[in-house]
Amino acid sequence: MWIANAEHLKEVDRRASTEFNLSPMVLMERAGLAVFESLREMLPEPGRITVLCGKGNNGGDAFVLARLARDAGYSVECLVAAIEPEMRDESRAAMLSARAHGVQPIFVDDARWSRKLEMLAARELIVDGLLGVSAAGEVRGHIRAAIEAVNRSGVPVLSIDVPSGIHCDTGEELGESVWALRTVTFGLPKPFLFEGTGIEHSGYWTVHDIGIPSALLHEPTFARVLEPQMIANILPERMRNCHKGDHGNVLIVGGSRRYRGAAILAARAALRAGAGLVTVAGVREVCDAVSIQLPEAILVELPGQDGIVSPEAADVLRDQRKTHAAVFGPGLTHAPQVLEFLARVWQDWDVPCVIDADALNALGLGVRLPHTECILTPHPGEMSRLLQLSIAEIQHDRFRTVQAAVEQFDQTIVLKGPYSVVGSPGHPMQVNPTGNPGLAVGGAGDVLSGVLGTLVAQCLMPMDAASCGVYWHGAAGDLCAQHIGPVGYMASEIADRLPAARTHIINACSAPFSCSAS
Repeated sequence: MWIANAEHLKEVDRRASTEFNLSPMVLMERAGLAVFESLREMLPEPGRITVLCGKGNNGGDAFVLARLARDAGYSVECLVAAIEPEMRDESRAAMLSARAHGVQPIFVDDARWSRKLEMLAARELIVDGLLGVSAAGEVRGHIRAAIEAVNRSGVPVLSIDVPSGIHCDTGEELGESVWALRTVTFGLPKPFLFEGTGIEHSGYWTVHDIGIPSALLHEPTFARVLEPQMIANILPERMRNCHKGDHGNVLIVGGSRRYRGAAILAARAALRAGAGLVTVAGVREVCDAVSIQLPEAILVELPGQDGIVSPEAADVLRDQRKTHAAVFGPGLTHAPQVLEFLARVWQDWDVPCVIDADALNALGLGVRLPHTECILTPHPGEMSRLLQLSIAEIQHDRFRTVQAAVEQFDQTIVLKGPYSVVGSPGHPMQVNPTGNPGLAVGGAGDVLSGVLGTLVAQCLMPMDAASCGVYWHGAAGDLCAQHIGPVGYMASEIADRLPAARTHIINACSAPFSCSAS
């Protein structure tokens, strides 16, 4: 499913009208009906609702919803954050239709407007149709007053297309924004669902089909949401007539005396992801820990100083190039000797690799990438160091950040976090819909690096490996949340759920795609 920014949505609306003779009023009616269906899910028995309308098309959708709710027996109050002469054509038509069905809109020049805002807490549900996807400037005046009253009320909010006050293309808050419990958006998902304040303020979100022609919905954009069928098609198959050498030899270069577990978690994930052979290269303390936890792993002891790998270890790694992929970074630390070690290794390294954790920090400190295909997996803090941007700048425009990193490093980039974004030269970006807040736990990134290393070792192209890996890793986290609990499961348990998650993806690939988030 492609992701559409405001400019693309405007073009879709124009072409739906000019090329397919689809009336804007028809789309408005269908949008209002989609919101009404969600309203009935949230408030099955007719109750007291307030519908907040703007003067534009978003307000028109809200007027359609108000009319349908009134006809279904709901007690509907309709507050309009404008004066009547400001109403745009389609919105005015929807307002007149609602009025004909008994809805009595209250405009801002009505003395009741302010009193009704202060009484929102007495309602059972609020429908937010104040601003749409074209909103860009800071919210002011009556719109801001309405948003502030909604957030003070504590009443559940259903937002139409986008929570009012959220920038469609970046997810940034335009001074003040509605905090929705649920957002119903139309046709295609929008960038605000995956970044900035929009991630939280959208609540649970769904994408509804309102009859926009399929040809317009399937035109490529700058990014798309990963879907089960895509991932099932990417996952490497295991043939009956196979042996361990057919499924990749992954080298994990990581760990230190203090962070022994990082290498263990990456290796454990590689094994659970189906690597034929996993080799861990680390200092003695790391190898001793791995031998106890993972007897399946092959060990290569590296020279160390005070429990940290030493520069001379680069000579030992030169004998490990028969591996199919390498993972650099988990638990190495960012000691100066590590920087020298990586600089020596990468100088003539030609095995495809995953660059994670402390190896990313080395990159940010000036160590040059190896001349081979790489997947870089920064979280926002690491990305901040790589691009010399603040974390706030990164989080407020994650898509642009990934594109900038792709251009700077000419490699595949995974910006981790809620809705991890994957970018690669010459490809549209991919957004991962799987995962949950429980994945915010130490070691989860090490598990991801092990999965990615396995997929690269099994000859997937970096973009495919990264897309498949983040989806699979998130799906394993979702199984943990389902079977263990939403918070408190451990990184090792994420790794152990990988085989079941793989089965779940394959079995679910024919099911309808649902864009929902918590």
